[in-house]
Amino acid sequence: MAAERERGNRERGGRDREERDSEFVDKLVHINRVAKVVKGGKRFGFAALVVIGDQKGRVGFGHGKAREVPEAIRKATESAKRNLTRVALRDGRTLHHDIAGRHGAGRVYLRAAPAGTGIIAGGPMRAVFETLGIQDVVAKSIGSSNPYNMVRATFDALKHQDSPRSVANRRNIKVSTLQARRIGGDAEAVAE
Repeated sequence: MAAERERGNRERGGRDREERDSEFVDKLVHINRVAKVVKGGKRFGFAALVVIGDQKGRVGFGHGKAREVPEAIRKATESAKRNLTRVALRDGRTLHHDIAGRHGAGRVYLRAAPAGTGIIAGGPMRAVFETLGIQDVVAKSIGSSNPYNMVRATFDALKHQDSPRSVANRRNIKVSTLQARRIGGDAEAVAE
């Protein structure tokens, strides 16, 4: 009886792990093929860049290298799962405020957008936003078009994203007070 229960727990544990893995959506952003010239000809290697997310505010990216494409993608996906970060979203669909990010020569600007705008962004940034769960955003890449730098610059920008709750905690005020200032800030400034 105890052996059956233990086997059932193991089976459920395996199923839970599969369900946990299936909650993530992964996107292959870029594959790079490199060749090493050796005596018998050329040896090819592949590098993959993968973005993974749960479409509810968690996202990560990973890089993997191998001799075969599927193995490189698997390594990149495992690396992305280890590097997940949480991003605060407004209404679960857009950013709280406009932000800029950079990595190397790659610069990106991300702007919050009204409902119905959609994802207006280039290739690597689009993959990040789709896996993150953002539905409305306007993004522009300036500088390097290297997918690695664009993805890292996008993550740099998302890392600097602040939610009203975190700002209110930092300032030791209530979120409702902060929101009221944002909405009626100009009227209060004129009245005083």
